[in-house]
Amino acid sequence: MPEMRRKLTTIFSADVQDYTRMMRDDEEGTLHTLKHYRDAMSRLIEAHHGRVINTWGDGLIAEFSSVVEAVRAALDVQTELAGYNADRPDETRMLFRIGINLGDVIVEGDDIYGDGVNVAARLQASAAAGGIVISNTVYDQVRNKLAVAFECLGQLQVKNIEGGVLSYAVRIGGEKAAAPARPLVDESYPAAAKAVANGGVTAPKNISFWVLAIIAAGLAGINLLSWDGEFWARWPVLVLAMCGALLWARRAQNIDRSIAMLAIIGLLLIGINLLSWQGQFWAAWPLLAIAVIGGVRWITRQRSSVGS
Repeated sequence: MPEMRRKLTTIFSADVQDYTRMMRDDEEGTLHTLKHYRDAMSRLIEAHHGRVINTWGDGLIAEFSSVVEAVRAALDVQTELAGYNADRPDETRMLFRIGINLGDVIVEGDDIYGDGVNVAARLQASAAAGGIVISNTVYDQVRNKLAVAFECLGQLQVKNIEGGVLSYAVRIGGEKAAAPARPLVDESYPAAAKAVANGGVTAPKNISFWVLAIIAAGLAGINLLSWDGEFWARWPVLVLAMCGALLWARRAQNIDRSIAMLAIIGLLLIGINLLSWQGQFWAAWPLLAIAVIGGVRWITRQRSSVGS
């Protein structure tokens, strides 16, 4: 009998969304596609120093000694497979769901067992098609090391885990992460996290932009209808436009917020310069400084991402 021991490792669990239907529609074609996609996944896992432990049906389990490399591998997998799917009809696109957990497992030979594996599988089952969901133990290790955004999904109920597991969806590009159905959210978590977990903050987000646009249009209308030779509404409209830009920067999930803020400041300076034009484009100098700061920030971010 192989010796059993315990270790802390990062578990990567993946399966195919709607695999049963795909097999029913085209068994041979689906198996051929699965092999092609899983070969690509295995290659990327190995490139990030991971190890494929097992494959069965449409599923795959791998482990990584590095939490950061596990998430990077998942991002690379979803990005590469999205490229494969881009040229395929919707009904034949093979979309994987990935769950990642850092936990203590039992090792027996080349296999791993235990709650750490079960949590990864539960996270995978809660992920959107083509998406990635991670546990809070993974999030704590990668949140300041990867240039991606995360969305709190609240507590996932997991067998043998009292109170559930706090989970996060990894934002890939501009996608919107899907929250699990009716997650259990403990009262000790912040109200914002509860609202996200229960799907209660998405619908009204665009209302603020409409309110700002309506106010700006109203001010411009009042100015024009009471025209006395001066377009005084330009200043409050500029302020409202900046408020809208700040809202966008705060809510966008696939951008560097520091660079976005620098861009907004630059646009504000341009607006002030043009609206108070006296024959000189004085904003050129602060814009140059902003461009330099933004460039330094971008280079620093890239080096940090590569070196972490």
